[in-house]
Amino acid sequence: MTVSEARKKQPVFLMIKRADGPRDTPRWEEFEVPWMPQMNVISALMFIQKHPITSSKKPTTPVVWEQACLEEVCGSCTMVINGRVRQACTALIDRLSPHGEMITLEPMTKFPLIRDLIVDRSRMFEQLKKVKAWIEIDGSHAQGPGPRQSSVVQEITYPLSRCMTCGCCVEACPNVSSHSPFVGPFVISQVRLFNLHPLGKLHAGERLDAIMDDSGLEGCGKAMNCVEVCPKDIPLVESIAAMNGEALKQSLFGWLFK
Repeated sequence: MTVSEARKKQPVFLMIKRADGPRDTPRWEEFEVPWMPQMNVISALMFIQKHPITSSKKPTTPVVWEQACLEEVCGSCTMVINGRVRQACTALIDRLSPHGEMITLEPMTKFPLIRDLIVDRSRMFEQLKKVKAWIEIDGSHAQGPGPRQSSVVQEITYPLSRCMTCGCCVEACPNVSSHSPFVGPFVISQVRLFNLHPLGKLHAGERLDAIMDDSGLEGCGKAMNCVEVCPKDIPLVESIAAMNGEALKQSLFGWLFK
């Protein structure tokens, strides 16, 4: 009997950590959802949203969460599933619970809670502002073709450009906490990305300066959890090592260019 055939005979059970607001005491609620072929965590949550009744037949409020693309591109549906941070849209029920095991859903813990499975990831976007994670151009008129990049640089930058600011690396990093100023691996990786761009090099020194303290490179403990959970397989540790090298050059010779 295949996994799908076995799952047809039993429902899906989800234990969800919920809170009506950031100051409310969290609670766990269990839900029973009928199995459907190829269903993912989002499918199960949508059923619960339409039928907000716990497995003990107690009416409750609909569970809330974030979602957008459902193609693991936007990064909005990040949550902790069975103890591991990941995207809910690509978390297939048959793989999470091949024999009817309980599936647990929790919000990320490194971000302020809004409600249920929704957290506020604003800090990530503010940190990208800090390092100028964009390319500045002179005016908005037609610029023509952009500057050419060698295939060697393209091989490096393409994986870095896949970052969707989902928060997985931040959640998994033991150096990110309320007691630590460390910005997280994704910021350092984006500094590497924009410093490699032909036009981005104009502000390369400024970006490096922004990560040359305990909130940047000095805050990384080399746990390497980030590369284990990144849904886009971004070489985050490699980027941190590369930026450490560039930061050393900046600290030794940066004054020559000021």
